[in-house]
Amino acid sequence: MHLEIITPDQKVFEGEVSEATFPGADGSFQVLKNHAAIISALVKGAVSYTTTEGQKSLIVDGGVVEVNDNKIIVLAEKVVN
Repeated sequence: MHLEIITPDQKVFEGEVSEATFPGADGSFQVLKNHAAIISALVKGAVSYTTTEGQKSLIVDGGVVEVNDNKIIVLAEKVVN
């Protein structure tokens, strides 16, 4: 799957992932290959994903995620370090 994480200031990540987990407004959820199309609001929390280099994680301060045809786009308000 192709994942892009974007803030108003910069593109934080772009690449292939095997899975991703998001802090949805109604609770955390995981996206795997061939997931149904979905758009969800995000709350402050950890976005984690697995690349060929291993598990990675970052904290977002809210935003929106769209999943469609094995492409995931995260529009994050900001990434908290």
